[in-house]
Order: sequence, then C-alpha cells, then structure tokens
Amino acid sequence: MKSKYLIISLFIFIILSCNKTTENKDFKKFTQDYFIEKLKLFPLEATQNNFNDYNDQLNLEMTDDYISQIKKYYSAYNIRLKSFAINELTTEEQNSFKIIQWETERGLEFVKLPIQYMPLQQFWGTHLTISQFGSGESAQPFKTEKDYRNWLKRLEKYTVWLDSAKVKMKQGMGKNIVIPKTLCKKLIPQFTAMISKDAESNFFYAPIKKLPNNFSKTTKDSLIKDYKILIEQKVIPAYTKMADFIKNEYYISCRNTSGYGDLPNGNEIYNYYVKYWTTTNTTPEDIHQIGLNEVKRILSEMEKVKNIVGFKGTIKEFFVEVRNKKELKPFTKPEQVITNFERIHKTIGPNVNKLFNIQPKTKFQIKRTESFREQTASAEYQQGATDGTRPGIFYVPIPNVLDYNIYGDEDLFLHEAIPGHHYQISLQQENEKLPDFRKFLWFGAYGEGWALYTESLGNELGLYKDPYQYFGMLGNEMHRSIRLVVDTGIHSKGWTREQAIKYSLDNEAESEASITAEIERYMAIPGQALSYKTGQMKIKELRKNAEKELGKKFDIKEFHKQILESGVMPLALLDEKINNWIKNSK
Repeated sequence: MKSKYLIISLFIFIILSCNKTTENKDFKKFTQDYFIEKLKLFPLEATQNNFNDYNDQLNLEMTDDYISQIKKYYSAYNIRLKSFAINELTTEEQNSFKIIQWETERGLEFVKLPIQYMPLQQFWGTHLTISQFGSGESAQPFKTEKDYRNWLKRLEKYTVWLDSAKVKMKQGMGKNIVIPKTLCKKLIPQFTAMISKDAESNFFYAPIKKLPNNFSKTTKDSLIKDYKILIEQKVIPAYTKMADFIKNEYYISCRNTSGYGDLPNGNEIYNYYVKYWTTTNTTPEDIHQIGLNEVKRILSEMEKVKNIVGFKGTIKEFFVEVRNKKELKPFTKPEQVITNFERIHKTIGPNVNKLFNIQPKTKFQIKRTESFREQTASAEYQQGATDGTRPGIFYVPIPNVLDYNIYGDEDLFLHEAIPGHHYQISLQQENEKLPDFRKFLWFGAYGEGWALYTESLGNELGLYKDPYQYFGMLGNEMHRSIRLVVDTGIHSKGWTREQAIKYSLDNEAESEASITAEIERYMAIPGQALSYKTGQMKIKELRKNAEKELGKKFDIKEFHKQILESGVMPLALLDEKINNWIKNSK
C-alpha cells in the first residue's frame, strides 16, 4: 500500500511541476492587456519605448478626468489579478504577478495625493519631454508624412496641456500647493527660450529643416505650411502666455520653503514617494541615519586617497583642491569631453567578458545634451529601440567646457553606460522570455541601484588606475549617500535648500553650482534620489551573501546574470530570487 500511495504522490507532484513550468495562456493575455492599456494611458512613454501607435496622443495628466482613468485602470487590474492562483503560475509569471500587484497598489495610493496642482518643475516632466521629442533627434520618429502629421497632432494637444497646467497651477495657488520660488526661477527660461518671432526661428520648426528627400514637393509644401500655422498661431502664443503667467503671477505665490513637508498633506505625499522610489517600507528617519553612517564610512576612504596623492590639508580643503585643480579641467572644446568617454569605453572593452556572460545587442552612442536643457540637466542614459532603429544614448551636459572636471568620468561612464544602464535596460528590453510590460518597466531602486553597484566594478574592468579617478568613484558613492541625508532632511526634517547645499559642500568635491542644481533636483522630485544607494546596498548585500554561502562555487558572471535576467523588480522580490538561486546552487 505504501508503494501505491508513493506512486500516486509522485504522479501528483509531476502534474503540479508541469503546471509550474507551462505558461498560463490566460495570465499571458492578462499581462498583455495590462501593458496595452498602460501604453494608452502613458503615450509619451509608449513613444519612448518605440510603440508608435500612440505617437499623436497626449493625455492631460493633471485633470480630474485623467486621474479618474488612472484610478479605474489600477483598480480593475488589481481586482483581475486576484482571479489567478499564484502557485499555478511559472516562476517568471509569479514575478509578473507580484510586480503587477505592487504597481497597482502604489497606483491606487498615488491617485489619492493632491500633486496635480504642481504639473511643472524644472527637472523633468511633459514640457521637457515634448521639447526633446520636438527636436527631431529623440524618440519621436520623423521618417514618413504620417510621422510628421502625428507630431503636429501631439504638439497641438500640448498647447491644450499648457492651458490645463495653468488652470491647475492657479488652483494650487489657492490651496498653497505650489513649488518653491527657487525652482520657479529655473522654469522661466525653459519657457522663454521657446518663444520666437516667427516659425522658422522656433525650436519646434527643427523637423521641417530635416524633411526627407523622398517627400514630394507637394507634401513638403503642405507640411511647411501646416507647421508654420501651428507654431505661429498656437505654440508661440501658448508659451508666451505660460511664461507671462509664471513670471507675473505664479512666482509671487510660490513658497520660500524647500521641502514637501511644508505642503498640505506633505508628509503623506513624501512617505508615498519614499516607498515608491525605494520599493521598501524603510522610513525616512531610518534612511536618514543610513545616509549619515555611509557618509562617515566613505569619508574615511577618501582620507586614504588624500594621503596617497600627498595632499597635506584637511579633507574639506582636498575637496576644494579637486574642484579647482587645473589638471582635472583639461578640455577647451566640448568634443574633447565626448572623446574622453570614448577612450573609457575602449579601455573596458577587453575586460567585460570576465564579469558578464550575457551582453546586449542594442547599439550604444555618446552624445552631448541638447542646448535647451543642458543648463539644468544631469548626465543620463536614454534607452535604445528594440528594433535597432535607435541606439541607447549616454547624454553628457557640457554647459561650460572650460570648467568641466574629469575626476569622476570613469565612474560616470560605468553608471550611465556600460555595464550600468545600457546593459541593464537593453538586456531587459531584448529578453523575449519576459512579457512586454516587464521589458519596458522601471523601478528606480533596482535600476539605479544596479548602475551604482557597477561603479564598484571599475578595478576589475581596467579603470581607476589614477587615484583621482578612484576618488571620483568614492565621490559618486558619497554623492548618492549624501542624497539619503539631504532628501530626507529637506522633505521630512524641515531642512532649507541652503542647509542641504552646505551639507553637500562639506562632504563632497562637486562644485557649488553642480551641488545647487542637485539639491534643487531633490526638491523637485522627492524620493527619487533615495533609490540609488538603497538598491546598491541591497545588491552588494546579496553578492556578499552569495560569496559566503557558495564559496568556491560562486561565479561572478552567473551572479550578474541572475541579477539582470528578469529585469527590474521591487527589491524584496529580487532578494527572494537571489536567495532561491543560492539555495538551489548549494
């Protein structure tokens, strides 16, 4: 009898095992429905991700109607998710289940927050994305007549978006939900720069100057006429009205305080952003203390570098030395900055295979940041297109080449380019085993955490031979640790902008201008700056644990594959994935 029950049990086990490795067609359709509807709700992201069915669309994200649509979307999919038994799904489907669960829960929290009254800030947002797309050099395609017509429709909708934004900003003025004056100052030139005396000299006329040669004369003449009419009759007036409103009305009502804690419901809003960006339940208070501890630790490492180069002063004096050292500002032309990054790319090339057994197919390019946003932009990565039509681009702002300091360039390349964002994002997009919604997903704690983690791989990739470049790595890790302190300081402890700037100046070698722009970035997008260090510390913790548990069996290439292969996810899910891998490997 025992053998009979044993056979039956084994048979049941095999059936269940088969269920867990066979794709659930209903769940697959569910994830695809989730993705398609998401594209409709976020058409700019759709264009960015090379889904071109929505290139003429633009939603008015600050309006009550749109917020209602978002709420309905997250609510419906949160309910539908519960119809699936998670233990009947494959491992990767279970990851998808948990990711959608996390996203929909955060989305339902988000729609309750009164942030629609602040639709504009200087660091990112629809007005800057539209400008990028309108340059003709970004994700919005300009290859066919339909492409040009799509952009006309989207640009016309954007003039309505500006009017809607102004309405909400006026309502925000009445509710004391406004941005700080220091941020408002940075908004003004972003709008005035887009005002011109005629269409031909306007920024948005750029695509017309690059009309494809295969267009007929009739098509060209028609597009030229329609672009001129829209720019002169709607775009320029819309920018003029918004610039006047910001300068003459909005600025006066903007607040003198720095953090979200000073807004009505500000603490609730900030706590949401902390959870959203870190994908953890860690409190602002705990994050602040983690930051203080990391700043102290990294300062001791910086002291060692200071001694190696023979500097005799204090660490603060060494920061000043590094900021102003003539030898670290060698360039006279912007092209030389780009050439230096190309040199770094070439240096690490032969060593990448030692650390990675999976590498992306997507091409890679280094470009200078566009002039219209260069003054306020940070270095950044923009993902490529999955069909190969657009490479991944590492954007480098060079507002003043004579003051450009190279001491952190090797580290910066690892983070923004290879093997940081370019590897992680490209591999995720190229992975055919992932459902579409996960190929184009983003969680800052994982994505930025990975990029910050890769900075520690410089020695293994043939970099950091110059102590100043190694100091640059420490400086960038310090920068992300400082973020934990100043972001929570500003938004939950009542720190002023000036307090945060001073704390940064006391603990890192960045210029005051750069630090000021960074602090104002944290003021504009609370919580985002917490994601980097939070994710990096988790990945380092997982690697240390894997090395300890697996001993001689530990393979760095396999560890990196395990981290990267499933794409971004909340950190608790990544922790679960890697610990299961360690257990199975043993």
